[in-house]
Amino acid sequence: EVQLQASGGGLVQAGESLRLSCAASGFTFDEYAVGWFRQAPGKAREGVSCISRTGDDTYYADFVRGRFTISRDNAENTVYLRMYNLQPEDIAHYYCATGSTIVGGCKYLEVWGQGTLVTVSS
Repeated sequence: EVQLQASGGGLVQAGESLRLSCAASGFTFDEYAVGWFRQAPGKAREGVSCISRTGDDTYYADFVRGRFTISRDNAENTVYLRMYNLQPEDIAHYYCATGSTIVGGCKYLEVWGQGTLVTVSS
């Protein structure tokens, strides 16, 4: 059974940083792309960033490009999302996802798990 456990969310002030982690189990981690989605209150879920199985290719949504950095550690079966200069518009539940490819973005990844909440005070 695929399990993706997201952690690292919390309350920060605008301009501060957080690092999210996602621990994977139940599948061969280094054979799949992984990434992050988010869902703000009252809004649809959206892809934030994703990374290929080797880590050579990454994708970022326009609204986070230059502020967020995705990385993965295949030895630890973990994917990270470093978020800099957080703003109130980044408030959302952040979810891990996995799938076969990031060609065309994160749309082929499937979200698993309950996510972690990021709150930003202005």
